Amino acid sequence: MSLDTVKHASETPDSEQPWKELGLKEDEYARIREILGRRPTGAELAMYSVMWSEHCSYKSSKVHLKQFGEKVPENDAMLVGIGENAGVVDVGQGYAVTFKVESHNHPSYIEPYQGAATGIGGIVRDILAMGARPVAVVDPLRFGAADHPDTKRVLPGVVAGIGGYGNCLGLPNIGGEVVFDECYQGNPLVNAGCIGVMKHEDIHLAQASGPGNKVILYGARTGGDGIGGVSVLASETFDDTKPTKRPAVQVGDPFQEKLLIECTLEIFKEKLVAGIQDLGGAGLSCATSELASAGSGGMRVELDRVHLRDATLSPEEILMSESQERMCAIVEPEHVERFLEICEKWDVIATVIGEVTEGERLEIFWHGEQIVDVPPRSVAHEGPTYHRPFARPEWQDALQADDAGKLPRPQTGEELKDQVLKLVSSPNQASKSWITDQYDRFVQGNTVLAQPEDAGMVRIDEETNLGVAMATDGNGRYAKLDPYTGAQLALAEAYRNVAASGAKPLAISDCLNFGSPEDPAVMWQFAEATRGLADGCLQLGTPVTGGNVSLYNQTGEVAIHPTPVVAVLGVIDDVNRRTPIAFAEEGQLLYLLGDTREEFGGSAWSEVIHQHLGGLPPAVDLDREKLLGEILISASRDGMIDAAHDLSDGGLVQAVVESCLRGGNGARLVVPEGLDAFTFLFSESAGRAVVAVPRSEELRFTDMCGARGLPAARIGVVDGDAVDVQGEFALSLTELRTAHEATIPALLA
Repeated sequence: MSLDTVKHASETPDSEQPWKELGLKEDEYARIREILGRRPTGAELAMYSVMWSEHCSYKSSKVHLKQFGEKVPENDAMLVGIGENAGVVDVGQGYAVTFKVESHNHPSYIEPYQGAATGIGGIVRDILAMGARPVAVVDPLRFGAADHPDTKRVLPGVVAGIGGYGNCLGLPNIGGEVVFDECYQGNPLVNAGCIGVMKHEDIHLAQASGPGNKVILYGARTGGDGIGGVSVLASETFDDTKPTKRPAVQVGDPFQEKLLIECTLEIFKEKLVAGIQDLGGAGLSCATSELASAGSGGMRVELDRVHLRDATLSPEEILMSESQERMCAIVEPEHVERFLEICEKWDVIATVIGEVTEGERLEIFWHGEQIVDVPPRSVAHEGPTYHRPFARPEWQDALQADDAGKLPRPQTGEELKDQVLKLVSSPNQASKSWITDQYDRFVQGNTVLAQPEDAGMVRIDEETNLGVAMATDGNGRYAKLDPYTGAQLALAEAYRNVAASGAKPLAISDCLNFGSPEDPAVMWQFAEATRGLADGCLQLGTPVTGGNVSLYNQTGEVAIHPTPVVAVLGVIDDVNRRTPIAFAEEGQLLYLLGDTREEFGGSAWSEVIHQHLGGLPPAVDLDREKLLGEILISASRDGMIDAAHDLSDGGLVQAVVESCLRGGNGARLVVPEGLDAFTFLFSESAGRAVVAVPRSEELRFTDMCGARGLPAARIGVVDGDAVDVQGEFALSLTELRTAHEATIPALLA
């Protein structure tokens, strides 16, 4: 077949093209023809199809995402915001931290190991491209029913992929979540986050400026394993009637990525690049168009210079390939030789494939023939914008009216005891150590907190002990009941988790996982959750620095619960002052901070005991969350508390059991006046935490809470070898540990 050049495209306007097969709509194809003034070449069509996909262009979501740029809280820490590979914040002492969360959902269902592994690889390169050394990863995960046979296929592969790739890179996995729900049965959520550290002066941006500067592709060879990859897989609904797109899932090589990281950091150290971009979704189509679009000129690329793993690849396939472990750098001519020397030292293949031009076009050639001539912004930043119709679903009122408060409650101490055991051994509340033990949480020696702590924390300066913490949270059950409140509850919980560790929350990244945007009900969920998150961030003073939208998460007509996952990053001046969750010493006094109300909508208790989802989620009071955070941070800094654990899924009893098991000590609890034992133990009211206070600090701590107006009720003491709720029941730590730790291994055996 003859090459489809720009000249040939101009001469054959009526040639049929596979725009529909590539995922484009008829009006989108017409718009491309309008932009170019002719039909696109095959290579141009390939570029537009991946770059205008839902995953890359955010065409259904960007009209709502603009709120994150409009409702920006005053925050002096923000250095780089939305629009770059990752956000960057100032954490003091001349350090900057970059962080981001992204999704690799559909690839991980098709090919669990490689889908998850390359999700880690891609987010690490996003962080690297900002100029930072990656220092830690996190992995918020959602799977189908824990006892479903397919969960046994997907979960172990995903966990092995995350652990295998991250462990080989030498990056500690310090946090995340694992949630089971049948709504994720045919569509698991594999979100991955990464944290990187650099000095302020080392920040790099993705832009190609300076005519004559060279475009260098370096890293792994380009193959056919990721053609279309995540850009296509993540842009349509799963359907059993369609063929499996197994070849579209990328294949990762963590050892190649490790070389790429060290090579890139040495290149940064010698200040050899003027702009840089990793190759992730949409591969070279994305890297070339985004670099040129963000720069001040055009770009000319000789595509036949790209180093290939498969010599039979067509130009279109090379442009669409999402093969892993690749980067694209813009380098001034005088630095090219040294750049290539460093790549050779690290055994990283590097090739000059083009240069920045004075024009305003992205031009790509194949053996001397021009196959692409496009305005780069039209590819990278001026894709379709959809104002999708959205409407509150008809079933929402009935769902909210089905109040969980009407469910039968335990009437005796024995029934309470039985339900506590069922709760702590349920898949979502049980220990996830079977999973997290497959991750290296302490490699590099700077991890100071990791799962199952409230937040992961790493030291970033060994002399001053400056550190950063991160927590990720998201409750799809809450968001199903009320997307606006559910998104704010995710934000509040992640914020609370970071504060409970002793770190000051600074900024957020998000991964917004929803069903098909073509369903008005799903689009309403998305619009409400986005609005809730933007409003919440404005009130808490935590700007959104970037993130990811993942749509079409549904199988056939069945969408997942709306699942906005929020990652909060915080800073702590001295990691030695961190607060763990463990009740480590007998005699510590236990205080419940915040107000406990009868709030059971979407609760773990209603799910585990009654398999029920209905009512309203807990109310959100972000001013209270902010106050609670300030108290937790001050108490940690001033040595007033020895342990802290936020209260969320499972309520107080879940938090107390986890803290007791972590510290190896029991607790005697007394139900406060005005509360019944059931509400005391199982309520999921937000804005609460349980803390362990040394007796010597009790007066100082309670005075601080009283002066600031935060309710603080003494509810017990760390003592013995059981969780003993006075007058109700006692459960030995041995019995609790067996129940808590046996569930996941038994399900996955």
